[in-house]
Order: sequence, then C-alpha cells, then structure tokens
Amino acid sequence: MITELVCSAVALVLYVNTLDADFCYDDSRAIRTNPDLLPETPWTNILYNDFWGTLLTHSGSHKSFRPLCTLSFRLNYFLGSLDPWGYHLVNVVLHCCVTALFTTLCHPLLGGGFWSLLAGLLFASHPIHTEAVAGLVGRADVGAALCFLLSLLCYAHHCRLRSGHSRLLRWRVRAWLAASLVMAAVAMLWKEQGVTVLAVSAVYDICVVHRLHLRQFILVIFKRRNVSLLVSLAWLAGWGVVLLGARLYWMGNRPPNFSNSDNPAADSPHFLTRTLTFLYLPAANSWLLLCPHTLSFDWSMDAIPLLRTIADWRNFYSVAFYSGFVLLAWSGLRNKDSKVFHKANGKSHVTNGKSMTNGLHHIDSDQHHNNNHHHNGLTTLEFPKKTQNGCAKSFPSATQASLPSRENMVVFSLSLLALPFIPATNLCFYVGFVVAERVLYIPSMGFCLLVTLGLRSLYDSMRRKSSRVLLLSCAAFVVLLYSLKTVYRNQDWQSEEMLYKSGITVNPAKAWGNLGNVLKNQGKMAEAEEAYRNALYYRILSPTHSNPNSNLFHSLHYYKLAIGSRPTLASAYLNTGIILVSQGNVDEAKRTFQTCAGIPDENLKDPHAHKSSVTSCLYNLGKLLHEQGQQEEALSVYKEAVNTMPRQFAPQSLYNMMGEAYMRLNNLEEAGHWYRESLKAKPDHVPAHLTYGKLLSIMGQTAEAEHYFLKAIELEPTKGNCYMHYGQFLLEQSRVTEAAVMAEKAADLDGSEFDVVFSAAHMLRQASLNEAAERYYGKAADLRPDYAAALMNLGAILHLNGKLQEAESNYLRALQLKPDDLITQSNLRKLWNVMHKQSVRGLGS
Repeated sequence: MITELVCSAVALVLYVNTLDADFCYDDSRAIRTNPDLLPETPWTNILYNDFWGTLLTHSGSHKSFRPLCTLSFRLNYFLGSLDPWGYHLVNVVLHCCVTALFTTLCHPLLGGGFWSLLAGLLFASHPIHTEAVAGLVGRADVGAALCFLLSLLCYAHHCRLRSGHSRLLRWRVRAWLAASLVMAAVAMLWKEQGVTVLAVSAVYDICVVHRLHLRQFILVIFKRRNVSLLVSLAWLAGWGVVLLGARLYWMGNRPPNFSNSDNPAADSPHFLTRTLTFLYLPAANSWLLLCPHTLSFDWSMDAIPLLRTIADWRNFYSVAFYSGFVLLAWSGLRNKDSKVFHKANGKSHVTNGKSMTNGLHHIDSDQHHNNNHHHNGLTTLEFPKKTQNGCAKSFPSATQASLPSRENMVVFSLSLLALPFIPATNLCFYVGFVVAERVLYIPSMGFCLLVTLGLRSLYDSMRRKSSRVLLLSCAAFVVLLYSLKTVYRNQDWQSEEMLYKSGITVNPAKAWGNLGNVLKNQGKMAEAEEAYRNALYYRILSPTHSNPNSNLFHSLHYYKLAIGSRPTLASAYLNTGIILVSQGNVDEAKRTFQTCAGIPDENLKDPHAHKSSVTSCLYNLGKLLHEQGQQEEALSVYKEAVNTMPRQFAPQSLYNMMGEAYMRLNNLEEAGHWYRESLKAKPDHVPAHLTYGKLLSIMGQTAEAEHYFLKAIELEPTKGNCYMHYGQFLLEQSRVTEAAVMAEKAADLDGSEFDVVFSAAHMLRQASLNEAAERYYGKAADLRPDYAAALMNLGAILHLNGKLQEAESNYLRALQLKPDDLITQSNLRKLWNVMHKQSVRGLGS
C-alpha cells in the first residue's frame, strides 16, 4: 500500500502544474463547442453522438464512441461550467489512480518491494503521458486505462480463486470473472482500445498464472486439458466478439472517413508506400517510449514523411524493431527443453526420462486443482520431493516459485505493450492520425514493466555490490530525467500559444497556422500574419493541408486558393465574403455567401464548425440585403440561418438583426420579440439593449427605454456609441442639456469613429451649442476629408458662427466632391450674399 501511495504522490507532484492550464487544441472542440455538455441537451444524446458531439451515423463522424468520457466532461460542466481548473483536476486524479493500480499489478509480477516501486515510478513520470494528462481530451485514454487495470486485476482474482471446489467459492470465481468482463466493457466505453484488456487477460492467464510455453498451450487446446483455463479463455473471447460486434453496429457498420492530412499514408495510392510507412510507425512510437525527447501536440501531415522506397534508411529502424520484438517474444514462447510434463494413468511421467525443474505448472486440470497453492495473488505449484524412481531432485524455493519465470513475464509485458496498440496500427482499419502520444498511455505500462524486468535481470546477474549500486543509480537517474522532462513538457500545455510554438519543429505547417489563429484572436495582427505566411510556406512544401491558406486574412487571393483546394471549406467562403464587402464588391460577396450556404456537411471532419460558418455566411448575406433596403429578402435569409444553425452557435447578433429588419418593416411586435430573444441568448449583448431601447422609445415606453440605454452604458462604459444612442433619446425627450453632455462624452471616447463624431456634432448643433458643434464638425471633416456632407456641414456651422471665409472654403471643397448638391449650392449663395452685404457696408463706411 505504501508503494502505491508513493507512486501516486509522485504523479500528483509532477502534474500539479497543469491545474492552472487553459483549454488547448482539441479541448475546445471536445468541451467548449460540444453541445452534449450543455444542460439543455438531453443526456441521452451521448449514447448516439461521437466524442465531438456529432451523430455517429453522420458521414463525417469520427465514430469515436466514448460516452463515459463525454459524461465526465458534462459533470465537470455542471459543477464548474467552463472553468478549466476542474477539468484538469479530474485528469490528474485519474492519472494518480491509474498509477496506483499499475503498481498494485506489479506486486505479484515483480515480487513487490523496490522493483514494483521502480515500475510504478517509471509509469508515473514517463513524459509520453503529458498529452493524456495535461490535454483534457486525453481523459478518454486515462479513464480507459483505469478500467483496463480494474478488469485485469479482477481477472487475476478470478484466476486465484478458480481452483476452489466449494459452492461459495465457485460463486466468487464467477463474480470476479463477471466483474472483469463488465469492467472491460466500461473501459471500451471510455475509449475503444479498452476492449484489448480481454486479450491481455488471456495472455496473463496463460503466461503468468499457468506459465505455459507455446507448445504446452497448443497441447492444452488440442487435447482439451485444463478445462477451467479453456472455459475462462472462451468467456474472454466470446465477450470480446460481443463487444466488438455491438461497437461496429452502433457506429453504423462502417469505418470513419479521415482527410488525407490526418493520415497521409492511408491516402497514398501506392501499396509499397502504405506498407513501408505503416510498418515504420510502430517503430517510431516505440522510440517515443524509449526516448521521449521530441514531443508534439500533432504528428499529422508530413511530420513523419512517407517511406516511398526500400532504400529509405528508416526501413533499418523498422527491421531492427521487429527483429528485437520477435526475438523477445520467441525466447519467451518457445519450450527450451522441448519436453512436456504430462500425466498418464494417474502417475507422473517425464519425457526422455527426465523430470522438469523449471517451475512450470502441470498442464493437467486435476493435478492443477489438487496441488496448487496461492502466494501473492498468483497460483503456484507444490512440487513432489521425489521422482517416480525415488531419486531426490532440487526445486526452487517457495519464494522463487511464486514469481513467474522471466520468459513468461517477457511475453506478458510484450502483450501489454503491443495488444492495446493494435487499434492504432492501421492493421484493421485506417485511423485519423499518424502518431498520437496519448494512444501510448496504456501500452506504456508494458514498456515500464519490460524495462523493470530487464533491470532486475541485470541486477541478479551482477555479483559485485558496486555494479549493483551503479545500476540502481542509473535507474534512479532515468526516473529523475523523465520527471524533469514531464514537468517541463507540462508547461507547453499551459496555453495554446505555448503549445503551438512547441510543435513548430515537428509539424511547422499546422503549428504556424494554429499559432496564427491564436495571435489573431489576441489582436496581434502583424505577428499573426507572419505566422500565417510561415504556415503557407510549409504548406507549399507539404501539399497535404489547405487550412493555413484560409487564415491569411489580409489577402483575398489566398482565400480563393483555399477554396480551390478545398471547395467544401466554409470558413474560406466566409472570410472571402467579408473581405469582398470591405472592398465594396457587394455583388460578388453575396454570391460567395450564397455558395457557402449551399455546401452540405457530408464527409466533413467537423460538421459543427461547418454549420457555424454556413450560419455566419447567411447572417452576413442578410445584413447586406438589410443595408440595401431588401427587408423581406433579409428576413428570409435570417430565418434560414435560424433553422440551420448548430446548437453552439451564438445567435444574439442574428436575432438582433431580425429585430432590425422587422423594425424597418414597421412590425414593432415582431421586432420586440426578436430583440428580447437576443437578450435572452446573451443578457449582456449591448447592441440589443440599444435597439430595444429605441423600439420602446418609439412605442412611448420612455422609462423602460431609458433603462435599456443606461444598462448599455453600464455594460460598456468606454464605448461612445452607447452614449450617442442615449443622447439621441434625450434629445427626442427635449432634454437638450443632458443630450449635449452625452454627445461630447461619445465623441471624446470614440474620437476616431467618424459616425460617432459626426452625430455628436449634429446633436450639439441642435442643442444650439454652436462652438462645440464647430469643433466636432471639424474633427469629422479631418477624419473623412473626401466626404462632401462633412465639409458642407462644417461650412454651415462656420457660416452660423460668422467665420465666412472658412465657411466659403469648405463649401467650395464640398462642391468639388459633389458639384450637383443643391443644399451646398444654396448655402454658398446665401453666404456670398452675406459677404457681399458686409463688403458694401465696409465700402460705405
């Protein structure tokens, strides 16, 4: 128990610095924008949607059915909404529990004591776990590992009790087996690879409990000896078939589709390229376990270049990896003495006249039932002291016999390493990644166990105390090195900016593109553009990804390139339309938005994000129609947007614009309804406060209207637009002095906004504060020197204030910009009349 506590405490200390981390990378899609986490979403939706909230039968679904992980996120959301601290706390606690259970599993396998502690510390500190623990989507792997170990430990108890004959004991045996099968199903509901615990349990029974080699196991099967073993294996195999069949049926009886950038090898048309690359990927993963120096949040695209020829030097690593793996497995599976201990006619016999002394179990069920004992949770065999001819033989001590042989332990360790990794090998079906560090969370248990076995073997072979001390010092140094790397790597997961910067060396195209998004959202436009250009540079070198093009927000050309390479990329259409609007190309912008609205979401990786972009396109199209006075058409588009928008889309602006359209159509009741819907969707939405206040003012509900104007000012006290709207309301109520104060406040706060400054000047003029009005008309003319109306109004106020020469200059400038403006022409004639009269008076005096 102390060993487990020590290892768990180390795990907690190493990952405590992740508690202050933010949501990073896939966390946003799995948590922030996942509709299945929202309280208003029926919890039963998690039974029909994938991990990302997409319907499992949808053509673009990842088919990642992990309802227990989604349920844990939903509970986090219920308790703390979107505060990342609680989510990270659960991940760290789960990792501590997994560490404790793994250490518990190691006790009977390694003999407890120092070696179990070493295995537990290796697991607790291994840097490959940072993505699974520090990244919140890795909770699926950690939760699956927890239930994986519970299932394996339950099966170990089943094996320990299986030899009993009493009725009560048989019920306990069945109960432990049932518990193991149930926990295997629960592990699969956390993540798909959890079901592999059934295969690992089978290897545990054969190698650790019965300690059989390959030839002996074959005899057990074909001669049907040891019925209890065969029955247990049959339960494991049958339950595995049931779970896999149910899983396949639930995801629509077809595998998921992934883009070529996720798994470039799967998209290669060349069989040799696919084969060599897929053979190399397990070797690359094993290197990450052995030397986790270079880690990355994403290994897709060309992070690992495809192996296209036999001459590629990386094939040497593949050969070395598989050769070593096969040699280790064969050394454990083969029967070195080529002898089988068997029983005939009730007597023990030894092939070739020699008894076996390697501590293997008798393969006969009766002998096994009558002669076994239990030690440290494992079944052991009591050997006779004499052979049939009466010659005494020496056998291992009870302590030695209680531990599985080195060969059997190697086989079990390799199975724990390899079997949970099989779903990620592209052997059964293509997966949506090249390398994913979190997938190695469960296989790392086999790695840690195998390394500890190797160190123990070296320790036992050493005779000098100094050599043993040196070996233990090296083991402690490895644990320390792993721990430092883990703490350092956790810092990269503190924020998306740090995470993407850390991945530039491995996956530059994706890292630079994602970093550009983060910098853009932070308002660092120059740095964001540089990041996007870097992404484009690597995108050109690696033609498997088109998203960085769509992020070059300053260049319409790059957006059109993105549309050309991915015609279904709705975000590219959205950004293209927005740029076209800013350039005044309204007709082309409308066509772009309309094209985007017609793109279906079939076979798309993220249908929710696609629907959000489509809804935004419809919203912008409606705004264009609204500004052109086509209110009926605008409303039709807005209603289509409302009907198609995904649950996570923020609808307050859309509802507010619907209210504006109804207001223009003089349908005040409907306008009020949509303004209230906007405020219901986002109670602090300032534009809805202002528009609803204006509506209430028109309807004569002045007290309520003033409340909404003041609330808008309270929400955004630094926005001049709020004071401007309130000032106009006050002016309509003949509260001229208060209106003038609001106007000056608005113009001072938003001095660079032409509309605000120009409106403030108008209000001050209506309040007969001509000197102040002149000042702000002058500011407006400076902001828009090519706007005729600004120059004409400045000329008019100068005219009123008696500054005739300046007034004439501004009138003339206004007429140069707009020669046919009748008001300016009339004002200029009046001005000249005044100037003529003054000159006549001057001459007469």
